[in-house]
Amino acid sequence: MASVGTPVKLDRLTDENRLPHLLLYGPPGTGKTSTILAVARKIYGSQYGNMILELNASDERGIGVVRQQIQDFASAHSLSFGAKPAVKLVLLDEADAMTKDAQFALRRVIEKYTRSTRFALICNHVNKIIPALQSRCTRFRFAPLDGSHVTERLRHIIKSEGLDVDEGGLTALVRLSNGDMRKSLNILQSTHMASQQITEEAVYLCTGNPMPKDIEQIAFWLLNEPFSTSFKHIADMKMRKGLALIDIIREVTMFVFKIKMPSNVRVKLINDLADIEYRLTFACNDKLQLGALISTFTTARTAMVAAAD
Repeated sequence: MASVGTPVKLDRLTDENRLPHLLLYGPPGTGKTSTILAVARKIYGSQYGNMILELNASDERGIGVVRQQIQDFASAHSLSFGAKPAVKLVLLDEADAMTKDAQFALRRVIEKYTRSTRFALICNHVNKIIPALQSRCTRFRFAPLDGSHVTERLRHIIKSEGLDVDEGGLTALVRLSNGDMRKSLNILQSTHMASQQITEEAVYLCTGNPMPKDIEQIAFWLLNEPFSTSFKHIADMKMRKGLALIDIIREVTMFVFKIKMPSNVRVKLINDLADIEYRLTFACNDKLQLGALISTFTTARTAMVAAAD
């Protein structure tokens, strides 16, 4: 969700009829598109369809579209029944997918038609938007949603749809969403299609993520068992439960933050885990990387024993 002040600021700018060009950025599923569509409906009401041009990731957004479709819309006179003509709105979703040439062309269009048209750019990676466009827009950053807000909305949807979701299942939905409302709803829907009762186990089984109790067991083996025993147990659990090693690495990394160990050992351990995850993204051999994971913890155990002495 955006910071608490973002919707308030946009609301005030809308009420005062001085909406600037906007750049809304942040991770997916945090309400960027929903926010600007709500603003547009508030401004235009029944004239919404005539006053807004919406282009998203499924549309061609090369330099030709900027020079033709967007420029044609921006240059056309707006229909308004008020005392003075209302400004139109061009909404560019996934703007970071636009080519550099298209972005430079858009810069000139924004300058030329700024009296009659406002532009709203939405993206996940603001660094892919050229500085010339960023400087022409008021920027609003949308942060991942707070868990309490995701929980509140999920409770409302669960009640409206009459779903059977226990507290463990709800907690798992919020945890796996990582602040992405869209992701939490997709997981909820997928789990409901697979199981009428949505429990913690059903959610984790549906998504293929390792359960917290499995991660605790794996962490116990890594921190206490010899190399060969750990390798056998973890490989067996991976096979039985269909777990991906990269998911285990990510969950174990979070677990490392919770346990007590010397700072230098923790830093080295997290750095090594990051290297293993990086190698896994390039499709390196799972068995070799599992060996690397266990050896990393074996080294950490040795360092902790030495620090204790």
